[in-house]
Amino acid sequence: MNGDARQTDSPPIRVVLADDQATIRDALAMMLDLFDDIDVVGVGSDGAELVALTREHQPDVVLTDLRMPALDGAAATARILDERPDLPVVVLTTFDDDESVFAALDAGARGYLTKDAGRAEIAAAIRAAAAGQSVLDPSVQMRLVRAAAARGKAAAAPRSDPGAGDLTAREREVLGLIASGLTNREIAARLFIGESTVKTHINNLFAKAGLRDRAAAVAYAFQSGIAAPAD
Repeated sequence: MNGDARQTDSPPIRVVLADDQATIRDALAMMLDLFDDIDVVGVGSDGAELVALTREHQPDVVLTDLRMPALDGAAATARILDERPDLPVVVLTTFDDDESVFAALDAGARGYLTKDAGRAEIAAAIRAAAAGQSVLDPSVQMRLVRAAAARGKAAAAPRSDPGAGDLTAREREVLGLIASGLTNREIAARLFIGESTVKTHINNLFAKAGLRDRAAAVAYAFQSGIAAPAD
């Protein structure tokens, strides 16, 4: 048994993946199949195949590259989520420029990793996505923070969103720390509370503000004035 494999009594997480480079997609499939709790059920070479494989296999998580022929990863993500809005899609790509990042997140991707991520990190991202959590590469998280701050600077003043008034003081505090790029563990340490308590606050504020993931939370924090753009 591989040292990174996990023993689990739950059914394995069913994954469909796509990448236009045969060596990469084959290596990904082989690598992920080494984990006891992950089962790669479909492998495609472009976005159109990814959409078809998702319909056929009904996976728990989709893993996709961005730049692919026929249909790119962002467009495939949007098409997949039109049919299955709650299906988590994780992008794994060599591209981390703003255009690529925001195209994927705007399409509805729940996670974004670059291909220098290790196999344990990719597997952890798949598990997190299957559990309903968003997964962002740290560099991508900071891009979101900078972009949201830039939008805040461009505005004459931060827009006050009526929904933000429904948040408790602690929820506003947690949201501000998310916008600063902190992880749940880092937020827990900063506020001297448990990580499970942080997750509860995040779930509550996401529900109140109608947010789906951390990317949306970052933008919301700046737009509502809870987080202030840097000078």
